Amino acid sequence: MNIDYTVGKIYVAGIGPGSPDDITPAVLKAVSESDVVVGYKYYFQFITSYLRPGTECVDSGMKRERERAEQAFLMAEEGKTVCVISSGDAGIYGMSPLLFEMRRERGATDIEIIPLPGISAFQKAASLLGAPIGHDFCVISLSDLMTPWATIERRIIAAATADFVTAVYNPRSNGRYWQLHRLREIFLKHRSGDTPVGYVRQAGREDQTITVTSLNDFDPEEVDMFTVVIIGNSQSYIRDNCFITPRGYYSDVKCKMENVGAAIMLRSFQTIMGELRNTSYPLWHLWPLLHAIHTTADFDMESLLWMTPEATAKLYGKVADGTLKTIVTDVTMAASGIRKGALTRLGIEVVCYINDERAVAMAKEQGITRAQASMRLAADEHPEALFAIGNAPTALLELCDLIRHGKCRPAGIVGAPVGFVHVEESKHAAKTIRDIPLIIIEGRKGGSNLAATLVNSILTYDDAEQLRPGRDV
Repeated sequence: MNIDYTVGKIYVAGIGPGSPDDITPAVLKAVSESDVVVGYKYYFQFITSYLRPGTECVDSGMKRERERAEQAFLMAEEGKTVCVISSGDAGIYGMSPLLFEMRRERGATDIEIIPLPGISAFQKAASLLGAPIGHDFCVISLSDLMTPWATIERRIIAAATADFVTAVYNPRSNGRYWQLHRLREIFLKHRSGDTPVGYVRQAGREDQTITVTSLNDFDPEEVDMFTVVIIGNSQSYIRDNCFITPRGYYSDVKCKMENVGAAIMLRSFQTIMGELRNTSYPLWHLWPLLHAIHTTADFDMESLLWMTPEATAKLYGKVADGTLKTIVTDVTMAASGIRKGALTRLGIEVVCYINDERAVAMAKEQGITRAQASMRLAADEHPEALFAIGNAPTALLELCDLIRHGKCRPAGIVGAPVGFVHVEESKHAAKTIRDIPLIIIEGRKGGSNLAATLVNSILTYDDAEQLRPGRDV
């Protein structure tokens, strides 16, 4: 006696974010050949026109995923072809994992499960925003119904510190109102406040809204459960109201066109951005910090770099309007580290009096250091210069005395002397100077190379917004 035993199969189909145009042909084919379609009733409207006559539609209700999966198995075990539909992609916070787990639990190994990918909501949102996921990205759900918040927060921290572009699902609901605020707080500890943020509500549907803003200005209160949020990485930018995360093609071409040193420096800056404890620094602070760490490979610079507000921007403003024409250094090594291409391009000269015969004679006659004598000469001849001190604490102390006695009024001071005697005292003294832009490396650390690179950050500040360090290298 022959028994005709037919076992059905289950399609798990992602129908996209909500527009018929975003449903794949493979999903439409599966829907059209299924005996039963199982899903949340709201989604039936998007596939009804593709059903064959007599197809049964089974609605298991909102938040009843397990019941939905069980119904699908019961019908498949009767020999029917079943299509379980999910919005977006059924494998991304959808029904696919549940169905595979349930097949194992039921021992229903003869039921074939066929996942069919769909366009996910974050992909649709990304296309509406521009090109925000052009580089490495991750997706995080803030729903803590089945995942402890402590686990979610660890993932948020990992994404923020690793510089991933991050898409956020289930960002906010009536009962889950504070989690997105916490995510923003974490990201601001590791990303610049200028980092682009885009969010799309009801992506692909009639009442779709699109918003582009920054991490600083992003208001979680404007977001609900129908919204997908995308946070950019350190390279993301907004141009013509489009949110773009470059893959690197143009950066590579530019670096190759310039020189190998430019490419190395660019990659170094990108590496540093990924390892900073805090990337929410304003640009005028972040730019010299990147230069300082690049030169020293010392992340202590995060705590040692001290600046008066807007110092880099103010000093570059004097460069741009032509009022800053001279840079004075305490030693020739500091002078040699300042980019010659930038000096030529901007029409700025660098002077150093440490080996000037007059400084040698003055030091001998008056019983002072040559560094002190060189500052006195510089104050006489270039009282409005930018002073960059990277070696001698006596030079910085002397400059402070000259300023206090009205002998000069520098455009600004870069103070980074290094050593163990009077070094910290000289920096404490410099920090008391009022109404002059100051960039100081606190503590014992410093050096001529550090003073030079801080000056370079001033001269190239117009490149800071694009984090493009290669010019004049």
